[in-house]
Amino acid sequence: MTTPTVNIQDLRALIVGVLETEPEEVTDEAHFSHDLDSLLMLEISTRVESAYGVPENAVAVSGATTLAELHAFLISTLTGETSACPLIRSKPLSDPAARLFMFHHAGGSHLLYRGWAEHFPEDWELCLLEAPGRGQLQTLPLIDDCDQLVDYFHTAIAPLLDRPFGFFGHSMGSLIAYQLTRRLLREGDPLPTWLGVSAYGAPRGETEADGRPHLMSDDELRGWLRNVGGSPPQLLDDDAVWRKFAPVFRSDFKLLDTWAPPRNPEPLPVALSVFGGHHDRLIGEDHLLSWRAFTTDFRGLERYEGDHFYVMNHRRPLAVAITAAMRSAAA
Repeated sequence: MTTPTVNIQDLRALIVGVLETEPEEVTDEAHFSHDLDSLLMLEISTRVESAYGVPENAVAVSGATTLAELHAFLISTLTGETSACPLIRSKPLSDPAARLFMFHHAGGSHLLYRGWAEHFPEDWELCLLEAPGRGQLQTLPLIDDCDQLVDYFHTAIAPLLDRPFGFFGHSMGSLIAYQLTRRLLREGDPLPTWLGVSAYGAPRGETEADGRPHLMSDDELRGWLRNVGGSPPQLLDDDAVWRKFAPVFRSDFKLLDTWAPPRNPEPLPVALSVFGGHHDRLIGEDHLLSWRAFTTDFRGLERYEGDHFYVMNHRRPLAVAITAAMRSAAA
């Protein structure tokens, strides 16, 4: 069977046809998906999958939001040529003054941090980590074990720890950032100047009564996510969209549910700051403040208006706070 040729102009025409707009409106780098409703994105996904013979759901979970990203994704999928690299460096620098590694939430991808780079110093390099099974790695199997995902990310970032760096994780990303810091400490590798954890409480031994969502039925899981504000309504309310993303949620929640917190861990010799939303129904202030016991240099808690995903509405102030915290920790 002949592999279809992926011509970017043909792909542009396909998207233009769905959006009923002009070709000049769909530039290579314009984010055509940000303001679309889920049904319109599903129509684009379905047409692309049909036109190019890629597996069902592949486009929806690819994370591609620009024409250039969609084009690259299709080429890698159809030819099998992919770097399988979990690092996305939106503005690569040959000699950055510092690097900030950012880890996404359960069910999410690096797209959580899209557009953040413009709010940081120009000589800093943001490195967005992508777990397998989504984005450009959507053809790779999901990882539902915390240690395995830490191993995967450790291998990817090891060559980039040659200058001051920091970690910032949101929700599940906080756990991964914390465990990765512990891994670096244990193996004698360079440590982050600063660790930022967001919307995730410090490790504790007991399991919450509703703390195993990966075992819930689909209806229970969707209801739980809706109740705690753990996912956008358009994803939970649309059956077709949910079917595409449910396996990713289940895998990530299994990672969280089955992780065994360390017993009496030594406090990290790393400056640590905590962030959260005032109206987060998943994580309370006491649980956020309990991170104090896990570091020798606790830099405090900052809370913002919003729920579990407050970060989406506070990119600039968060970037300012992160920049100040990293610089202060390095002083």
